[in-house]
Amino acid sequence: MGKNKLARFAENETFENLFQHTHYDIRNDKFPLKGRWNEDYFKNDNPIILELGCGKGEYTTGLAQFFPNSNFIGVDRKGARIWSGCKQAIESNIKNVAFIRTKIEDISLFFAENEVSEIWVTFPDPQPKKARRRLVSPNFIEKYRKIAVKGALLHLKTDSRLLYEYTLATAQEEGWEILENIENIYSESTNYLLKGIQTFYEKKWLADDLIISYLKLRIS
Repeated sequence: MGKNKLARFAENETFENLFQHTHYDIRNDKFPLKGRWNEDYFKNDNPIILELGCGKGEYTTGLAQFFPNSNFIGVDRKGARIWSGCKQAIESNIKNVAFIRTKIEDISLFFAENEVSEIWVTFPDPQPKKARRRLVSPNFIEKYRKIAVKGALLHLKTDSRLLYEYTLATAQEEGWEILENIENIYSESTNYLLKGIQTFYEKKWLADDLIISYLKLRIS
Protein backbone atom coordinates (compact mmCIF):
# COMPACT_ATOMS: atom_id res chain seq x y z
CA MET A 1 0.00 0.00 0.00
CA GLY A 2 1.38 3.42 -0.99
CA LYS A 3 2.41 6.05 1.54
CA ASN A 4 -0.21 8.42 0.13
CA LYS A 5 -3.01 5.96 0.92
CA LEU A 6 -1.67 5.32 4.38
CA ALA A 7 -1.52 9.05 5.06
CA ARG A 8 -5.11 9.48 3.90
CA PHE A 9 -6.32 6.58 6.02
CA ALA A 10 -4.61 8.15 9.03
CA GLU A 11 -6.17 11.55 8.34
CA ASN A 12 -9.58 9.93 7.88
CA GLU A 13 -9.40 8.98 11.54
CA THR A 14 -9.36 12.68 12.46
CA PHE A 15 -12.32 13.80 10.32
CA GLU A 16 -15.44 14.62 12.33
CA ASN A 17 -17.58 14.47 9.16
CA LEU A 18 -16.62 10.85 8.38
CA PHE A 19 -18.19 7.73 9.91
CA GLN A 20 -16.35 4.50 9.12
CA HIS A 21 -17.89 1.05 9.43
CA THR A 22 -14.77 -0.15 11.23
CA HIS A 23 -15.64 2.08 14.20
CA TYR A 24 -19.03 0.49 14.91
CA ASP A 25 -20.42 -2.98 15.53
CA ILE A 26 -23.35 -2.04 13.30
CA ARG A 27 -24.70 -5.58 12.93
CA ASN A 28 -25.03 -6.16 16.66
CA ASP A 29 -25.44 -2.66 18.07
CA LYS A 30 -27.45 0.12 16.47
CA PHE A 31 -25.40 2.77 14.68
CA PRO A 32 -25.78 5.79 17.02
CA LEU A 33 -26.97 8.21 14.34
CA LYS A 34 -29.50 5.83 12.78
CA GLY A 35 -32.79 7.70 12.96
CA ARG A 36 -31.07 10.69 14.56
CA TRP A 37 -28.99 12.27 11.80
CA ASN A 38 -30.99 15.50 11.87
CA GLU A 39 -31.17 15.78 15.65
CA ASP A 40 -27.65 14.73 16.61
CA TYR A 41 -25.44 15.57 13.63
CA PHE A 42 -26.94 18.23 11.38
CA LYS A 43 -28.93 19.91 14.19
CA ASN A 44 -31.80 20.81 11.84
CA ASP A 45 -34.90 19.35 10.19
CA ASN A 46 -33.71 19.67 6.60
CA PRO A 47 -34.14 16.76 4.17
CA ILE A 48 -31.34 14.20 3.91
CA ILE A 49 -30.00 13.38 0.45
CA LEU A 50 -27.54 10.55 -0.24
CA GLU A 51 -24.91 10.12 -2.90
CA LEU A 52 -24.21 6.39 -3.15
CA GLY A 53 -20.82 5.32 -4.48
CA CYS A 54 -19.72 8.93 -4.03
CA GLY A 55 -16.05 8.34 -4.88
CA LYS A 56 -14.17 11.58 -4.22
CA GLY A 57 -17.39 13.28 -3.12
CA GLU A 58 -17.54 15.96 -5.80
CA TYR A 59 -21.31 15.65 -6.20
CA THR A 60 -21.93 15.43 -2.48
CA THR A 61 -20.07 18.66 -1.74
CA GLY A 62 -21.25 20.36 -4.94
CA LEU A 63 -24.92 19.71 -4.19
CA ALA A 64 -24.44 20.76 -0.57
CA GLN A 65 -23.11 24.13 -1.64
CA PHE A 66 -25.93 24.62 -4.12
CA PHE A 67 -28.63 23.55 -1.63
CA PRO A 68 -27.69 24.88 1.83
CA ASN A 69 -31.14 23.99 3.18
CA SER A 70 -30.65 20.26 2.60
CA ASN A 71 -28.28 17.80 4.25
CA PHE A 72 -26.03 15.61 2.10
CA ILE A 73 -24.29 12.34 2.94
CA GLY A 74 -21.83 10.65 0.60
CA VAL A 75 -21.36 6.89 0.89
CA ASP A 76 -18.42 4.90 -0.47
CA ARG A 77 -16.34 1.92 0.66
CA LYS A 78 -12.97 3.29 -0.50
CA GLY A 79 -11.23 5.26 2.23
CA ALA A 80 -8.59 6.84 0.01
CA ARG A 81 -11.28 8.22 -2.30
CA ILE A 82 -13.73 9.43 0.32
CA TRP A 83 -10.87 11.33 1.99
CA SER A 84 -11.08 13.92 -0.80
CA GLY A 85 -14.72 14.79 -0.10
CA CYS A 86 -14.20 14.95 3.65
CA LYS A 87 -11.17 17.20 3.23
CA GLN A 88 -12.92 19.54 0.81
CA ALA A 89 -15.98 19.88 3.04
CA ILE A 90 -13.82 20.76 6.03
CA GLU A 91 -11.56 23.19 4.17
CA SER A 92 -14.56 24.88 2.50
CA ASN A 93 -16.51 24.95 5.80
CA ILE A 94 -19.45 23.07 4.29
CA LYS A 95 -21.53 22.17 7.34
CA ASN A 96 -24.41 20.33 5.65
CA VAL A 97 -22.23 17.40 4.55
CA ALA A 98 -21.18 14.10 6.08
CA PHE A 99 -19.65 10.91 4.71
CA ILE A 100 -20.02 7.22 5.53
CA ARG A 101 -17.38 4.66 4.60
CA THR A 102 -19.22 1.38 4.11
CA LYS A 103 -20.65 -0.95 1.47
CA ILE A 104 -23.91 0.18 -0.14
CA GLU A 105 -25.34 -3.23 0.74
CA ASP A 106 -25.28 -2.15 4.39
CA ILE A 107 -27.00 1.20 3.90
CA SER A 108 -30.07 0.27 5.98
CA LEU A 109 -27.83 -0.21 9.01
CA PHE A 110 -27.05 3.52 9.01
CA PHE A 111 -30.51 5.00 8.39
CA ALA A 112 -34.00 4.49 9.79
CA GLU A 113 -37.29 4.25 7.92
CA ASN A 114 -38.30 7.49 6.16
CA GLU A 115 -35.00 9.17 7.03
CA VAL A 116 -33.78 9.75 3.46
CA SER A 117 -35.56 12.08 1.02
CA GLU A 118 -33.54 11.61 -2.16
CA ILE A 119 -30.71 9.52 -3.64
CA TRP A 120 -28.06 10.25 -6.25
CA VAL A 121 -26.08 7.48 -7.96
CA THR A 122 -23.28 8.98 -10.03
CA PHE A 123 -21.18 6.90 -12.41
CA PRO A 124 -21.53 3.56 -10.64
CA ASP A 125 -19.85 0.39 -11.82
CA PRO A 126 -22.22 -0.95 -14.54
CA GLN A 127 -21.47 -4.53 -13.46
CA PRO A 128 -21.79 -5.91 -17.03
CA LYS A 129 -21.87 -9.56 -15.87
CA LYS A 130 -23.82 -9.19 -12.62
CA ALA A 131 -27.07 -7.25 -13.01
CA ARG A 132 -28.03 -7.94 -9.41
CA ARG A 133 -24.95 -5.99 -8.26
CA ARG A 134 -25.96 -2.81 -10.09
CA LEU A 135 -26.82 0.01 -7.70
CA VAL A 136 -30.04 0.65 -9.63
CA SER A 137 -31.19 -2.98 -9.73
CA PRO A 138 -34.46 -4.01 -8.03
CA ASN A 139 -32.29 -5.70 -5.41
CA PHE A 140 -30.75 -2.37 -4.36
CA ILE A 141 -33.92 -0.34 -4.87
CA GLU A 142 -35.57 -2.49 -2.20
CA LYS A 143 -32.77 -1.56 0.19
CA TYR A 144 -33.33 2.13 -0.54
CA ARG A 145 -37.07 1.82 0.03
CA LYS A 146 -36.38 0.69 3.60
CA ILE A 147 -34.82 4.07 4.44
CA ALA A 148 -36.53 6.46 2.02
CA VAL A 149 -39.66 8.54 2.41
CA LYS A 150 -42.68 7.73 0.28
CA GLY A 151 -42.24 9.28 -3.15
CA ALA A 152 -38.43 9.46 -2.86
CA LEU A 153 -36.45 10.37 -5.97
CA LEU A 154 -33.47 8.55 -7.42
CA HIS A 155 -31.08 10.28 -9.82
CA LEU A 156 -28.71 8.32 -12.05
CA LYS A 157 -25.82 9.82 -14.03
CA THR A 158 -23.85 7.33 -16.08
CA ASP A 159 -21.44 7.03 -18.96
CA SER A 160 -22.52 3.41 -19.48
CA ARG A 161 -24.99 2.81 -22.28
CA LEU A 162 -25.64 -0.64 -20.87
CA LEU A 163 -26.55 0.73 -17.43
CA TYR A 164 -28.68 3.54 -18.86
CA GLU A 165 -30.72 1.18 -21.04
CA TYR A 166 -30.94 -1.41 -18.25
CA THR A 167 -32.26 1.16 -15.78
CA LEU A 168 -34.77 2.54 -18.26
CA ALA A 169 -36.08 -0.94 -19.09
CA THR A 170 -36.13 -2.02 -15.44
CA ALA A 171 -38.02 1.12 -14.42
CA GLN A 172 -40.69 0.34 -16.97
CA GLU A 173 -40.90 -3.31 -15.88
CA GLU A 174 -41.01 -2.48 -12.16
CA GLY A 175 -43.40 0.44 -12.47
CA TRP A 176 -40.98 3.10 -11.22
CA GLU A 177 -42.11 6.52 -12.40
CA ILE A 178 -39.71 8.04 -14.94
CA LEU A 179 -39.68 11.79 -14.32
CA GLU A 180 -36.74 12.72 -16.56
CA ASN A 181 -34.93 10.81 -19.26
CA ILE A 182 -31.98 12.59 -20.91
CA GLU A 183 -29.88 10.43 -23.17
CA ASN A 184 -27.10 13.00 -23.61
CA ILE A 185 -27.06 15.76 -20.99
CA TYR A 186 -24.37 17.78 -22.76
CA SER A 187 -26.43 18.17 -25.91
CA GLU A 188 -29.96 18.03 -24.47
CA SER A 189 -29.92 19.75 -21.07
CA THR A 190 -29.25 23.18 -19.58
CA ASN A 191 -29.66 21.97 -16.00
CA TYR A 192 -26.75 23.25 -13.89
CA LEU A 193 -26.90 20.29 -11.51
CA LEU A 194 -26.28 17.91 -14.39
CA LYS A 195 -23.50 19.85 -16.11
CA GLY A 196 -22.04 22.28 -13.58
CA ILE A 197 -20.90 19.63 -11.10
CA GLN A 198 -18.45 17.19 -12.67
CA THR A 199 -16.81 14.27 -10.94
CA PHE A 200 -13.26 13.09 -11.53
CA TYR A 201 -14.57 10.22 -13.63
CA GLU A 202 -17.03 12.37 -15.55
CA LYS A 203 -14.20 14.63 -16.74
CA LYS A 204 -12.31 11.54 -17.82
CA TRP A 205 -15.28 10.13 -19.74
CA LEU A 206 -15.93 13.47 -21.44
CA ALA A 207 -12.30 13.64 -22.53
CA ASP A 208 -12.86 10.22 -24.12
CA ASP A 209 -15.97 11.56 -25.92
CA LEU A 210 -18.35 9.29 -24.05
CA ILE A 211 -22.04 10.21 -23.78
CA ILE A 212 -23.31 11.04 -20.29
CA SER A 213 -26.93 10.05 -19.63
CA TYR A 214 -29.34 10.92 -16.83
CA LEU A 215 -32.51 9.44 -15.38
CA LYS A 216 -34.69 10.75 -12.57
CA LEU A 217 -37.03 8.14 -11.08
CA ARG A 218 -39.61 8.01 -8.34
CA ILE A 219 -38.91 4.71 -6.63
CA SER A 220 -41.58 4.62 -3.93
